[in-house]
Amino acid sequence: MIGKLVRITRASIGVPKGTLGLVIRKDEGGIWEGDAPTWFVYKVLLCLPSVHRERRYLERDLEVVEV
Repeated sequence: MIGKLVRITRASIGVPKGTLGLVIRKDEGGIWEGDAPTWFVYKVLLCLPSVHRERRYLERDLEVVEV
């Protein structure tokens, strides 16, 4: 999913629902000793009109945009 254009599906403070962004990093979420990660956290560079900033989202809050 790194390098994909995504749409944010849940609004948060300063980031409205439907905002576009670029996935720039994938981090492992909850990890138990010796187990595979239970979830992933994606760092997204947001495309907002006034400022470009990075935010972290779970996969369930992102929708890949097909171009």
